[in-house]
Amino acid sequence: MRTMHFIAAATVWVLGVSASAAPAHGDAAHHGAHAPALKKVQKAWGIAGDARAVVRTIRIRMTDDMRFTPDRIEVREGETLRLRAENKGQVQHEIVIGTAHGLEQHAEMMQKNAAMEHGEPHMAHVSAGHKGDIVWTFNRPGSFAFACLVPGHAQAGMIGSITVLPRKR
Repeated sequence: MRTMHFIAAATVWVLGVSASAAPAHGDAAHHGAHAPALKKVQKAWGIAGDARAVVRTIRIRMTDDMRFTPDRIEVREGETLRLRAENKGQVQHEIVIGTAHGLEQHAEMMQKNAAMEHGEPHMAHVSAGHKGDIVWTFNRPGSFAFACLVPGHAQAGMIGSITVLPRKR
């Protein structure tokens, strides 16, 4: 019996270590069941949301023609959304939300180091045939962007826009 407990504990530990050590653009998911909770940090485009506060889900299809469908999203300030990225292609894709300038800088870093580790709540890395979610509270009005920052993908047109309309007064 003690052997069974040891094997189960060792398996959980190995799974936890492998989930937390997943490469940024490999086949492993970044937000698995064993991943540590991500710190919520206010960004210009909002803050990581609580899944219980989601008011709607927007499905975003990613394909190997380097396009998102839809590529334009409109939300109201204060809304918490689930952006469900569905990779319908044959290669790894990701969706990262941010400012156009910030995404451009991040894409440049990715060109230099495609294997760099990162896994923030405003990112979802999605293997071919899989889905990934971003739960985000858009608490600041403005124009923002989303892109696939796998080297070459955004440059080929895999970008989109998010318009956050001011709260109704």
